Amino acid sequence: MSDAGYCRACLAPHPPGADPVCQVCGSRKLLRHTEIGALSIAHIDCDAFFAAIEKRDDPSLEDKPVIIGGRKRGVVATACYVARIYGVRSAMPMFKALKLCPEAVVVKPRGHVYAAEGLRIREMMQDVTPMVEPLSIDEAFLDLSGTERLHNAPPALTLLRLQRRILDETGLTVSVGLSFNKFLAKTASDLDKPYGFAVIGRAEAQAFLDPRPVQSVFGVGPAFAASLARGGVRTLADARRLGDAEMTKRHGESGLRLSRLARGEDHRQVTPDHERKSVSAETTFDADIADRSTLEDRLWPLCVKVADRAKAKGISGSVITLKLKTAQFRTLTRRRTLGAPTQLADTLFREGRDMLGKETGKHAYRLIGIGISALAEGAADAVDLIDPAAGKRAAAERAMDRARAKFGDKAVVKGRALRRGS
Repeated sequence: MSDAGYCRACLAPHPPGADPVCQVCGSRKLLRHTEIGALSIAHIDCDAFFAAIEKRDDPSLEDKPVIIGGRKRGVVATACYVARIYGVRSAMPMFKALKLCPEAVVVKPRGHVYAAEGLRIREMMQDVTPMVEPLSIDEAFLDLSGTERLHNAPPALTLLRLQRRILDETGLTVSVGLSFNKFLAKTASDLDKPYGFAVIGRAEAQAFLDPRPVQSVFGVGPAFAASLARGGVRTLADARRLGDAEMTKRHGESGLRLSRLARGEDHRQVTPDHERKSVSAETTFDADIADRSTLEDRLWPLCVKVADRAKAKGISGSVITLKLKTAQFRTLTRRRTLGAPTQLADTLFREGRDMLGKETGKHAYRLIGIGISALAEGAADAVDLIDPAAGKRAAAERAMDRARAKFGDKAVVKGRALRRGS
């Protein structure tokens, strides 16, 4: 095999053995690999997605450390690369992030904007292959096997064109990892951020993996890493040398998984039909709340948010889950199964309010959340014979949805009549 490739500046082919400079545009930014024409499994990850959108939409933020998240008692949703230099990371408590980077600009998340941009990018992915497996709003696996004739290009060049198209049409950058399985493709996408493109081939995979720490594998957290270290397993080479049987004996299924990944083995297929398990929303308070009425006031907008998401996706759920976190960080979950699936904020609120009533007076809470699961297609809300007014409230909510869609959210005082209804 040769070290052929492409110029990342102009996408021109780069012949094998040529000097490391594009013969068309003179750029030295080349993508070269001996297996570049033989790999077709990719992982695409948007670079600091939420923060990148905020910087794109507000150029005054361009050179500033930006943190996306809630109030001081919340957590970091994401941080731009400038903020990451200070040690700010996703899921870090906001007070800790601001201690590390006090000059950071904190921006409240705009979920609807991020969702819309994520959908635009996913649709571009689906233009190059139907085999797209979303992992989250801003990352996905792609299988480009068999697409060469469709695009008149090998997968690597198709991905370079896609990366360029995403930048041109959205102003956002993505990083690409290309390999022969999902584990290595995802690993590669982290190697050259932002706006990177990295390749891991079969011939080099073992040498690449051996020196990496076990913590570099998704799912190996601090506790598991400490357990592995006590047995002398600190790198993937250590796990590989112990072998499947011994790793399974010591650590069960997690040990077997790590042993196989340490050899670069991952037989999972790219599966585009992942079913969504639940739809939920939650909020963390600035100060702990014990008062039931105040908690209900915070619950209602979350019910609207969950209902809006369910309606947008054309799904409903028959299990409603209320989530509460006490001031001592203890998480409480309460579930209720309905007679028929729902996607209505009114139903969510009434059931959630009833479950909440059984938990107030016991604790002060720092977080509340609501969600639906056991999802089904469609908007099935059965008529409630015990509550004859339910049908009228459902019709009123649908009418409000139509008004909001036509005139915007501010056209209707969202749900006040429903929330206080009997």
